[in-house]
Amino acid sequence: MDKKQFEDLKQRFAERAEQIQEKNSETLYALRKGFLDRKDGLVSGLMKQMKSVPSEEKADFGKEVNALKDWVLEKLTALEKQAREAELNHRYETEKIDVTLPGTEIPRGNLHPDTLVRNQMIEAFAGMGFEIYEGAEIETDYYNFTALNTPQDHPARDMQDTFYLSDKFLLRTQTSAGQIHVMEKQKPPIKILSPGKVFRSDDDATHSPMFTQMEGLVVDKGITLCDLQGMLDKFVEKFFGAGVKTRLRPSYFPFTEPSVEVDVSCFSCGGKGCRLCKGTGWIEILGAGVVNKKVLENCGIDSDVYSGFAFGIGIERVAMLKYGIGNIKYLFESDLRVLRQINE
Repeated sequence: MDKKQFEDLKQRFAERAEQIQEKNSETLYALRKGFLDRKDGLVSGLMKQMKSVPSEEKADFGKEVNALKDWVLEKLTALEKQAREAELNHRYETEKIDVTLPGTEIPRGNLHPDTLVRNQMIEAFAGMGFEIYEGAEIETDYYNFTALNTPQDHPARDMQDTFYLSDKFLLRTQTSAGQIHVMEKQKPPIKILSPGKVFRSDDDATHSPMFTQMEGLVVDKGITLCDLQGMLDKFVEKFFGAGVKTRLRPSYFPFTEPSVEVDVSCFSCGGKGCRLCKGTGWIEILGAGVVNKKVLENCGIDSDVYSGFAFGIGIERVAMLKYGIGNIKYLFESDLRVLRQINE
């Protein structure tokens, strides 16, 4: 048995360990694999010589191999322990925290203007007993137009040109379709708000192909236009501030009769006339009216017993007025320079 090869391997291990400039988990693993790997390790390779060792020397040869293996393992264990301690100390130094230093400020987000206005509107109307109904954004032509007294070829459809998915289905142009669903399934009294996205073929500084609308519906016995104005007076005072009033102007909508455009006294100048109200002292914010009897009858409600009012308001329009936003596209571009200015 040639003992020199065992001494040579010890010397070889010591030299390789010395040559490793940075002893860490990765480099020491490579050293371990090079000497103790069961398949390709240098120490393990000695066992392959066992078949050529004379029978009387096999026992001594095996003991020498095991002794060498234990020696290498002991040296490796010591090196790995030193490496772990060094790595841990380095981590302590680089990751230590001075608890006396001021903390790093984490920027906080805020709600989108549309969400702010939507929540404020819901809060105002919820205090008056309104419930929320959110309908589907894809509607049938019947619920979006026909049931709302706007049959095929009706001129009012031109004002709400929209995106058709087929002859029957389209992206809703108004959340009024939700009112029809509610009136079909629920008997009066009814008091609902229907917020959600709507879609029309509009695109300029104050219009978008997609925008958010909030519609309201009240159906009960003895409901009149006076009830509508009284409710809106309460709403605008809570939403825009004390002293803000409403003004009704005659208008036309196929699903209400009579129909009105609703203005509010300018909440910026108090009605004296300014840039916001274009010198008039009034700002148009929504359309409304008494529910057309044909709409009630289409839903199976006796129009001789019940009446109601409905209104629709564009959330983006109100957000633009309230926060001084000049272009509706700012609300959809997620420009943080714009959105950071609005934080309530």
